[in-house]
Amino acid sequence: MSESVATVSASQARDLLVSLVETPSPTGEERACAERLVDFFEAHGREATIDAVGNVRAPADDAVLLTSHIDTVPGEIPVRVEEKEEGGEEVLWGRGSVDATGPLVAMAVAAVCTGVSFAGVVGEETDSEGARHLVSTREPPEAVVNGEPSGWNGVTFGYRGLLAGTYVATSESGHTSRPENNAIEDAMEWWARVKAAVTDDGEEWTPVFERVTPKINAIAGGVSDDGLSVEATMDVQLRVPPNLTVDEVCEMADGELDTGTVRWHDSVDPVMTTPRSGLASGFRAAIREADGEPRSLRKTGTSDMNIYRAWDCPMVTYGPGDSDFDHAPDERLPLAEFDRSIEVLCTVANRITEDA
Repeated sequence: MSESVATVSASQARDLLVSLVETPSPTGEERACAERLVDFFEAHGREATIDAVGNVRAPADDAVLLTSHIDTVPGEIPVRVEEKEEGGEEVLWGRGSVDATGPLVAMAVAAVCTGVSFAGVVGEETDSEGARHLVSTREPPEAVVNGEPSGWNGVTFGYRGLLAGTYVATSESGHTSRPENNAIEDAMEWWARVKAAVTDDGEEWTPVFERVTPKINAIAGGVSDDGLSVEATMDVQLRVPPNLTVDEVCEMADGELDTGTVRWHDSVDPVMTTPRSGLASGFRAAIREADGEPRSLRKTGTSDMNIYRAWDCPMVTYGPGDSDFDHAPDERLPLAEFDRSIEVLCTVANRITEDA
């Protein structure tokens, strides 16, 4: 599919970014931002629609799909553009400026300027509903650039997977002097066995990306309302490195169950793409042309790129911003970095479409 291209000035791109950061879009409340994105595409001669789950779709040249997520985590940060004293560099403060409204707007602007496909997806911060819907309802593109903060000169090739579940145990109530475990102790002992099972010898020398890291997110327990039992629930997560599958880690954890049950309610396999693809080479060349030194990254979290692996095409993740500010109370993005990321994206997209 061929689409006309349009010019978007740096000031127009920045205005769109500020406008979207000013529009709250926590998961489940992305509609206003989605409509603003549709308006932007239509104003520049591109067709764009909002699909059944709330994704923004602007189909065009599928030599590459530029995509990022619309939703942010909750949290109010006063939106402002401040000038740093050193060098006078402007910095945008606000929730989503880094994760991932900055990358999202950079993708949208580059898609308009180069005529390639775009998708803004919902729900990435929870269950990746938008990415899952996209994969199940469109044909695979020839390549994917997923938008997440990597720094304008960084390219991400891998993310760990995720296994999340809730452990539940119940035991008879009794006097606290009795030596038998209650449900709370059963929960803690199960988790201790899981941690031991997934921990490698010499782990202190193993990079975090290559480890399974277990984490308790919430725990509750105590005597039931009727006083006849002790109950415990524990929400847990395990991050899964690319040398393992989610199923393998699930089997390890289930194998440590002695009492209680666990319901696994979310699983996403890890992803590691090759840095030797033409897409990856294109990013390195574009970053060097913009006077940067390319950096190759692997992220310890999980992203929609894990979902897009189902398309089995060349992929990278790229976008402006320092991921140390993801979800942080001081989230902020230097606008010069945002500008340079658009330049890199346009260079890569133009070359891909010329070579297609």
